[in-house]
Amino acid sequence: MEQQLAAHDRGRALAQSAEATDYRLVEIWGDTVDTRHLAWSVVLGIVISYGAFALANRLLAAYVPDAAMARAYAMLVGLAGCLVAGAVCAKLFRPKREVIEEAHGAAGREEVLRQLASEAGGLGRVADLPPAVVAEMKELGLYELFADFEKREGAR
Repeated sequence: MEQQLAAHDRGRALAQSAEATDYRLVEIWGDTVDTRHLAWSVVLGIVISYGAFALANRLLAAYVPDAAMARAYAMLVGLAGCLVAGAVCAKLFRPKREVIEEAHGAAGREEVLRQLASEAGGLGRVADLPPAVVAEMKELGLYELFADFEKREGAR
């Protein structure tokens, strides 16, 4: 969680220092984007997806006897065009921010566990977890962390 906050703060700092770069950055849905690239992405999305739909609609109208079915298939091609547009825009407009993950020590993990335990519903018990979740937590090295926290807090 602290990693996300740190990356979020860096994104804001990058957006605030936009005068120092050639970007005009804004924050949309928790992500930092260049407004010009966003505008081009919208235009490319419209052109590619509608172009795919219109082309498919004309081609399918000649081969599919039912006009409603031809239009429905053309809409599917238009949706595929949206995916293609997304891939094209992702390739053309690279991210403008750097995400730097920071490792936190035992005190940081303890603080996060206390915060999670104080929220509605608390952490629950590790004994109540399904075996698949327990296996994944052990693989990630988190099971012992939660089990130890549960023992310490249960003793209080």
